[in-house]
Amino acid sequence: MNLPYKIRLSLYLTLATSLIVLMAFIFIYMVANWTLLDSVDRDLALETKIHKDQISLVEGELRFLHKDEWEEAEHQEIQFHPIFIEIVDTAGNQLDKSPNLGFLRLSFREGHSSTDVGFNQMLKDQEVRQMQIALTHDSKVEGYLLVATSFEQSRKLLSNLKSILFLLYPIILVSLFLTMRYLAGESIKPVVKTTKLTNLISQKNLDQRIPLSENNDEIKQLTVAINGLLERLEQAMKREQQFTSDASHELRTPLAVLRGSFEVLIRKPRTPEEYISKIQSGLIEIDKLNEIIDQLLDLARAELDVWDIHEIDLGNIVEEVVAATKINGERKINYSIPSSNGIYVRSNEKSLFIILTNLIQNALKYSKPSTEIDVVLFQEEAHTIVEVRDHGTGINEESLTKIFNPFFRESSGENRKIPGSGLGLSIVKKLCNQLGIAILVASQLGNGTTITLIFPSHPEI
Repeated sequence: MNLPYKIRLSLYLTLATSLIVLMAFIFIYMVANWTLLDSVDRDLALETKIHKDQISLVEGELRFLHKDEWEEAEHQEIQFHPIFIEIVDTAGNQLDKSPNLGFLRLSFREGHSSTDVGFNQMLKDQEVRQMQIALTHDSKVEGYLLVATSFEQSRKLLSNLKSILFLLYPIILVSLFLTMRYLAGESIKPVVKTTKLTNLISQKNLDQRIPLSENNDEIKQLTVAINGLLERLEQAMKREQQFTSDASHELRTPLAVLRGSFEVLIRKPRTPEEYISKIQSGLIEIDKLNEIIDQLLDLARAELDVWDIHEIDLGNIVEEVVAATKINGERKINYSIPSSNGIYVRSNEKSLFIILTNLIQNALKYSKPSTEIDVVLFQEEAHTIVEVRDHGTGINEESLTKIFNPFFRESSGENRKIPGSGLGLSIVKKLCNQLGIAILVASQLGNGTTITLIFPSHPEI
């Protein structure tokens, strides 16, 4: 249904309300019908009781006692609802009747007798409400008393009520739709306003926010959610701009060194030793470029949630990483793994290999050559924990909150002399977030750094 939301909301509300109104109208009609029937039945029951006392068994037949007096009293009254009376035997044969019946007969239902509920029937061309009771003598049914009164006025009243309700219903529906349309329009005005303000926000003014409404309602919650989204987008845009700037700077530096070396070589003939020296320095810069590109690719892959998550033995992963790192260096790495049947976590081997490799290589890079590296795997309550400890220079307290930012490198003390791209810990952080691993850093200048990985018992991945 390609209709505006305001119209659709109005239609839905009108439809729901119309069903309620229809049920209310039906209920009103049923109550009116029941009330009229009950009123007529009570009048008939009273008449039945009065006339029953005036009937007696005379020579084996049911007759009215003092019929002349009763007829005279009836003629002296102004009757808007005349009472028709008939006495029949058990077979339905007429024994006596009121004069106003003339040649007409009331309806007889064999065996039926009720002193409180009547039934409707047609008497010639008019509708009457009739009640039938049994006349007994010595516990034997001798006949039946039939009492009826006109139901025309009541039927006319019910018909008028039905007509009024039938005419009112479409008028109410139209009025409901117009009212609902107006109210729907008023209710979505804050949403329309929020939409207009949101459309005005672009990449150039991501710092703008939508004003919050005074009422603590769903509109305010929507505005808070949109402002939160804008905040995250702004931060992501800033990180992207910073990342692009840092990446271009890191790539431009070795390229500038290469270009400078080649320009020096082509200015004039050089000795073979000079050529070899410049080519070797160029290869070093190419290795730096390769390292930066590889880490940029790892960082890009860390953004994608495409790796398989399953149960793996974390102890085996730690042993493999330590063994692979030892092959490429002479530094001693101590690792401690429980001698149990294995410590299993739900994770991904490739991701954990990248995480642990970066952490261990970082520890080796920022610690003194004479010191050792400790890798400890243990379990504490429901968590599995891996700690990578070095005994190096440590990290400034101000830098602890920035070390996971892409291309961040501490520029103070001895750390600024250590080569690197500043992408390793950023990759570690993104992979840990993807795998649901908490990462903590504790460091003191001159006393080394400890990075702790905490695996949840049931990570949500």
